[in-house]
Amino acid sequence: MEYFLIIIAAIFVNNIVLSQFLGICPFLGVSNKLSTASGMSMAVCFVITLATLVTWLINRYFLLPEGIFGVDLTFLRTIAFILVIASLVQMVEIVLKKISPSLYQALGIFLPLITTNCAVLGVAIDVVTKQFTFGGEAHYLNLGETMVYAFATSLGYGLAMVIFAGLREHLALNNIPKSFRGVPIALITVGILALAFMGFSGMVK
Repeated sequence: MEYFLIIIAAIFVNNIVLSQFLGICPFLGVSNKLSTASGMSMAVCFVITLATLVTWLINRYFLLPEGIFGVDLTFLRTIAFILVIASLVQMVEIVLKKISPSLYQALGIFLPLITTNCAVLGVAIDVVTKQFTFGGEAHYLNLGETMVYAFATSLGYGLAMVIFAGLREHLALNNIPKSFRGVPIALITVGILALAFMGFSGMVK
């Protein structure tokens, strides 16, 4: 039951983009087409899940005082996590270039931008520093809960991006007033989408 609550909370209630406002740059930049939005969502999903797993293990066994070294190295947490995320993004970039050159070209500059996507780093830091309450007392997430939370959060990111991309493609077929075309109508749309997701607040505490 707790895992179910984590999934609902991460995808709908505390959506990483629409509630926490993390990862806005690629969210706005790659959501012009549904195809590129789907590709970016899958790449971000993979990076968030794998990066959170690796960073949780690094924090638990190397950075915390009860780790292997027996010394408090948590002051190195941010730089260590950034290095892990940068390495994983490079790996994703190499794999995409080999497997799907068209998607690699379509993503363009936004693929390397996953390295600086604050959603990836935000999730990695949250699971090791923040106490969560899912139907019980506040506690730090264990490895299983961390993986479920990371994957569900990335699904929430992908869901928001795909919905937004679909809305933007539909808007492109309409006669939008000149002053609202481009970024203005995109920001208005994402604002309304965020208001829609606010309807899920209170489902999980």
